[in-house]
Amino acid sequence: MPVINRIADYADEMTGWRRHLHAHPELNFDCHQTAAFVAARLRDFGVDELHEGIATSGLVAIINGSVAGPTIGLRADMDALPMDETTGLDHAATVAGRMHACGHDGHITMLLGAAKYLAETRNFAGRVALIFQPAEELGGGAQVMVNEGILDQFDIARVFALHNAPGTPVGAFYTTPGPFMAAVDSFDIHITGRGGHGAMPHETADPIMAAVGIVQAIQTIVSRNHTATNDLVVSVTQIHTGSADNVIPGTAYINGTVRTFDPAVQAMVMARLDQIVAGQAAAYGVTAELIYDVGYPATVNDPESTRFAADVARTVSADVVADHGRQMGAEDFAYMLEKRPGAYLFIGNGDSAGLHHPAYDFDDGASPVGASFFARLVERALPVG
Repeated sequence: MPVINRIADYADEMTGWRRHLHAHPELNFDCHQTAAFVAARLRDFGVDELHEGIATSGLVAIINGSVAGPTIGLRADMDALPMDETTGLDHAATVAGRMHACGHDGHITMLLGAAKYLAETRNFAGRVALIFQPAEELGGGAQVMVNEGILDQFDIARVFALHNAPGTPVGAFYTTPGPFMAAVDSFDIHITGRGGHGAMPHETADPIMAAVGIVQAIQTIVSRNHTATNDLVVSVTQIHTGSADNVIPGTAYINGTVRTFDPAVQAMVMARLDQIVAGQAAAYGVTAELIYDVGYPATVNDPESTRFAADVARTVSADVVADHGRQMGAEDFAYMLEKRPGAYLFIGNGDSAGLHHPAYDFDDGASPVGASFFARLVERALPVG
């Protein structure tokens, strides 16, 4: 169950692409240099169509097979994260405050490797749409590309994507049919009290005490308002207030994240947050504003497409788990899966630092495996004859 020989021949070239991309990270929708690099490679490969400037800096390339047929969409995300890199590698980020800490440089490379092979061989009946998407980390670039009509414009019937997985052996795959990754929402709570001298708390309306009460009460949403067998995470991740040891501040700020799979659970969390914030504010004599931001929906794999993708993965890897279970992370590929059947899979990145860690780096050994998976998926989904 090997990597495709022709793609193995590209390994050094793919490593070069990946390390160039790693050294030149871009954020959100501003992936113009990344897109230009990708477009140049695709033109060299001889793709049949190249459509640029989608969702600001995204692009879609079309490769026609040897005979007519349906279109399969393959997606790679392009954006980096707003953080500093600590790897010290020769190909480390050359721009401060930006880093490919989630492996999107590797995702691009795997799809480019598949594109080169498919453009050479064209051993499939139909078309492949190569989707290079900005703003996965922040901004929901997948939703923007869907809203701009790529699925209809290019008549894409099914969509597939890969993400690397630190802690999983290089080249291994895992996925799950049905709900796979959680919906992600965020909340902000702005508390306004009445500040004063730390020695005279009776003259204040203390926002710190209100913030503590709100945060403690939020912890009861999962433990006391929710069925334990249904996945839910509510995490407070920021509290900001105060400036000196003898000053009771006038304001406080709380921020957090909510992860759900069930819309009814999501609605319960929203209602309980509203009740908790209003009740605690009244109890402590302050005012508080809750701002709840609904983010990416749950990533739900089509069961038939997931079984098919797992079978394809077994043609290039001996280590494939087809029913891994749910994860509480989130992914904006969910917007594409809401509109088309398809599947999202993880590919092993070995014993690397974790995703979003300043010491993370994509393992170049995974690139030929991922590229072979994409290529075999197209050939098996769209067989000639």
